[in-house]
This record gives sequence, C-alpha cells and structure tokens, in this order.
Amino acid sequence: MANIELMEVSGESCANCFSLLPILHKLAAERGIPLRHLEVTEESAEEVKKYQIDRVPTVLILKDGEVTARCTGYQPEEILSLWLDAKISEARL
Repeated sequence: MANIELMEVSGESCANCFSLLPILHKLAAERGIPLRHLEVTEESAEEVKKYQIDRVPTVLILKDGEVTARCTGYQPEEILSLWLDAKISEARL
C-alpha cells in the first residue's frame, strides 16, 4: 500500500501559515495521515527547491515521497477538507 503523507510548508512571519497549521493537524489526524511541517529557512532551501515551493503556505500530498497534489494559500477548513479527501483518494488509486 502507498505511503501517503501531508506536508505543510510555511514561512516564519506568515500569518496565514500560522492559522492553517492547527487546521491541518486536525484534518490529518482525522484521516490518520502523518503531517510534516517544513519551515522555509536557509537550512531547508534544498528541500524547498526540490518541492518547487514558490509561496507559503503550501500544502503537499506526497505518495511514496512524490508530490501528487498541491494547494497554495490559506483555505478555509471546509474547502481544505473536501480537497484533501478528493486528492488523498486519487493518491491511493
């Protein structure tokens, strides 16, 4: 079975990132999917480049380490929940 993971990428002084993180923790826990937080810093520059992050917040759905879906910008919980369910289902196919 595929290894599905969520990754949230944020910036240090990003208010939308700060607001989004607790919502993502809740949604990931409800779905039993691990959530990884990646802060954009000099130390994480290679990983940020690898995932082609050009704005924050960005949410990635990873299947076996490969990006299968991405969402940028703040999304309300209801919209994010629908998006996650659809994209996670696709990733599991």
